[in-house]
Amino acid sequence: VLLVESGGGLVQAGGSLSLSCAASGITVSINVMEWYRQAPGKQRELVATINSDSSTNYADSVKGRFTISRDNAKNTVYLQMSSLKPDDTGAYYCRGNRDIYTYWGQGTQVTVSS
Repeated sequence: VLLVESGGGLVQAGGSLSLSCAASGITVSINVMEWYRQAPGKQRELVATINSDSSTNYADSVKGRFTISRDNAKNTVYLQMSSLKPDDTGAYYCRGNRDIYTYWGQGTQVTVSS
């Protein structure tokens, strides 16, 4: 299984970014896919989840600002982020869950300047 994140970068507060997670070896449409983030000195936290039935869940801190989605044909999961805040700064990781196993990508850095 390989998960490759992309799309991170530096953005001003109030701006937008779209992250991608290209998956191989795991089918995003039938497995639970998640985005996590980790700020410096803090624990990794769950940001968003998309389930096999396409239902989604979000951390309270990002509700209304972030949207998780997937493209089954491309086997890719996305995280559209808007109204970004400095507190959104961190490394963003894609996670795939299949059966009892979890798989992580290498992460992509998002930095939001004030």
